[in-house]
Amino acid sequence: MSTLYRLVYLSKNRISGGAAHVAAEVQSILAAAQRNNPPLELTGALIFNAGMFAQVLEGPCRSVEDTFEKIQQDPRHGDLEVLAYYQTTERAFHHWSMGYFGQSREGQDLFGHLAKVTGLNTDGLEGTRLFEIIRDIALEEETRAA
Repeated sequence: MSTLYRLVYLSKNRISGGAAHVAAEVQSILAAAQRNNPPLELTGALIFNAGMFAQVLEGPCRSVEDTFEKIQQDPRHGDLEVLAYYQTTERAFHHWSMGYFGQSREGQDLFGHLAKVTGLNTDGLEGTRLFEIIRDIALEEETRAA
């Protein structure tokens, strides 16, 4: 088994168009990740809300870095900012090739509050804090679904 890495990043939404088009594009991102991530041994979670993407990627170094390189080239993302990249001993999102969270009212409130407080300015936002927010939303929504 290869060494496990975790990458946490934020980006601004660059998808133009109405709500239906934006939702379709986000679903396209999710479908591609859920199809492409298992062979790369990648897991993670994505939150989209208030004009921002927040994502955690977990897996082997090369898979994480190659996938993030593709995300950087994706015109739907802008002003990408890596908040954390580190080696870890266990996956936080081992059940999901790419989970999509924050759709519940509670998740929207938590992540939307982050966007409102920061004004989409991530200066001073720590990657570990964003990771905790995403993990907490995932656990909450997983519990609710069970």
